[in-house]
Amino acid sequence: MNERRNLVLTGFMGTGKSVLGRRVAALANRPFYDMDAEIAQRAGKPIPRIFAEDGEEAFRDLESALAVEWGGRLEESVIACGGGVVLRAANLEALGANGVLVCLTARPEVILERTSRSRGRPLLETEDREEQIRALLASRVEAYARVPHQLDTSDLDPDALAQRLLQLWQG
Repeated sequence: MNERRNLVLTGFMGTGKSVLGRRVAALANRPFYDMDAEIAQRAGKPIPRIFAEDGEEAFRDLESALAVEWGGRLEESVIACGGGVVLRAANLEALGANGVLVCLTARPEVILERTSRSRGRPLLETEDREEQIRALLASRVEAYARVPHQLDTSDLDPDALAQRLLQLWQG
């Protein structure tokens, strides 16, 4: 590993952060951490309830606190961040201080297909999910562009993507 650095996966929901993060961690025999799962555990409720009861800003505050904590404490680990972690530049600074930051991307239609199988995505609980995906992607394009490494997950199989991420991490 590169100076005990973490592999930090960012990107929009449905781009494969958790799936690929688990695969890379298994390949490297390193720990895997999922930011959304940790936030839900610490809050004692699932993310949709955090959004509904406390609001998106409260969720983002929890996310930021965890980014600072993990950025300063974890070493040689794979971290899957929530899709909106990039909305606060301080989160990327904290996670990037000891991490290789990678933004996973995918075409909107691929994201729609991947996210259509799951619920629990409060920002997509709208009538026109595809339009919402396109609008959210457009609003975050500059934030995602700040991430140094980009990897499109639309067409490659998960094993090939995991190998690419492992190579990037071990650089």
